[in-house]
Amino acid sequence: MPRTKPNIIITGTPGVGKTTLCESLTSIADLKHLAINRVAKEHDCHDGWDDVLDSWIVDEDKILDAIEDEVKQGGYLIDWHACDLFPESWIDLVIVLRSDSATLYDRLKARNYPEQKMQENMDAEIMEVLLNEAREAFEPELVIELQSNTSDDVEGNASRIETWIEQWTQDRCNEAAPDK
Repeated sequence: MPRTKPNIIITGTPGVGKTTLCESLTSIADLKHLAINRVAKEHDCHDGWDDVLDSWIVDEDKILDAIEDEVKQGGYLIDWHACDLFPESWIDLVIVLRSDSATLYDRLKARNYPEQKMQENMDAEIMEVLLNEAREAFEPELVIELQSNTSDDVEGNASRIETWIEQWTQDRCNEAAPDK
């Protein structure tokens, strides 16, 4: 049975505002926030803790197994700093959030990230690692890059995605309607 609600990946370097945007969208769109870091912890989808990077070592195969049945039904905002692990058949849109260096630095510093982790994330943002990953893993028309530096950006991004969801839903209704 075809999905009646889209699945949208919200990706980007840690600190760009993925969770903030997902929380904003769940309040205006009928989609569920699926935080992959929470899934990794709750379903034991990791291979331990990396003390240097101060993070879980996520097992992507276990993650996919844990969420597959739910995500295939549709209606999810998938919040994760990577996107290439998700099968394209599950995904209807990929949003890559970006932040300028000064904003991202301040956000990561406020999270008390260790210096090495902060530098790795800053380098990834500057080098557009996650944007390039999204472009390599998904068809170009599925990938949208959005700036996320201010609360106005978050509000505008949420509105833009809400409009996209409405259009996606309308298109599915038109496809399902019998020809007259």
